[in-house]
Amino acid sequence: MRHYLIHGLACLLALTSAALLATQVRAEGDGLEVGIGYLAWEPKRGPLLSNVIPEPQDAGLRGAELAVADSNSTGRFLRQRYRLDAVRAATPEDLLAKARDMHDQGLRLFVVNAPAEQVLQLADSLPDSLLFNAGSPSDELRGSQCRANLLHSLPNRTMLADALAQFLATRRWQRWLLVSGQTPDDQAYAAALRRAAGRFGAKIVAEKPWSFDNDQRRSAQADMPLFTQASDYDVVLVADERGDFGEYLPYNTWYPRPVAGTQGLTPTGWHKAVETYGAAQLQKRFEALAGRWMNDRDFAAWIAVRSIASAVTRQKSTDPHAIRRLALSADLPLDGFKGRKLSYRDWDGQLRQPIPVVHPRALVSTSPQDGFLHPVSELDSLGFDRPESTCRQFAAAD
Repeated sequence: MRHYLIHGLACLLALTSAALLATQVRAEGDGLEVGIGYLAWEPKRGPLLSNVIPEPQDAGLRGAELAVADSNSTGRFLRQRYRLDAVRAATPEDLLAKARDMHDQGLRLFVVNAPAEQVLQLADSLPDSLLFNAGSPSDELRGSQCRANLLHSLPNRTMLADALAQFLATRRWQRWLLVSGQTPDDQAYAAALRRAAGRFGAKIVAEKPWSFDNDQRRSAQADMPLFTQASDYDVVLVADERGDFGEYLPYNTWYPRPVAGTQGLTPTGWHKAVETYGAAQLQKRFEALAGRWMNDRDFAAWIAVRSIASAVTRQKSTDPHAIRRLALSADLPLDGFKGRKLSYRDWDGQLRQPIPVVHPRALVSTSPQDGFLHPVSELDSLGFDRPESTCRQFAAAD
């Protein structure tokens, strides 16, 4: 506990001192120039056993670029100009070096699309800055490894699992067969599904680890039915974030049952099929800019930049500590085209948001589902609620 308090107070003092930096904001008459750094590094995925469609190389970046364009559209009337300085690093060391260079040039606001380890390293290396995690769904970054100067615009795995479990509960598909891969990310997703099962009254009738290394393009029809033999189940839940085998489970299970999780019926932060509440206009603007569909990383980066712009507009300042304080208050509701005002949880920095539940070509539902109530906000029925949180640095910093 003492370690958390010391680290949290150090982050608070460092953030406060950033208000003295004049290089972040350059006066232009009565206007402001707001610099935002975008930091990206993705590890090589390695050889895959399936023909999975890779994520776009510019995932996240294009969302940040659109948000800067949107912010400048309104900002010019307020004498505000937003600038995005983006880097894509070749290695984690390169990412850290480039982040420090940007920091030396005066940037104190960053959007990060990187794995959890690198996000944590950046947060610790830039204690006087405010970072928005738009790339890692790690539960630990919102829990035991949280940092006071780190907010999260991407949903974490627990939020996604809860969103899916709520939908399955409404359909009374409460007997699950859980199939999980061997990577740490797969195991983390499977752990989130187990927690969701206990939270929403589902029963995992069997768990089967995927340990095969054969090419499913040739043998899925023969292997999958035998592999998915188990006590009768309502749905097969799959934890395969890389896409090694999960794409071959639909229509190849022992019982004719739906597949959900990382493949099949999927909870996600954003999807092309989301079109209500003005989302269709956001989708069109994004497609005109990027020439492709908007995905969850793009949306997370977009809403992160829009969070910064909304705070700057409200307080006429780019002080990172002031932006953090406003973002964690009830005074900065955000429009994310999801039918509800979005806000950041003040106990772990996670953005509250509805979660679309989709299949590849259509929106099936949106969680939280009707009937899942909460004393403060139904959005807090997804993910770690305040009493469950293991994040201590937010309390120490505040």
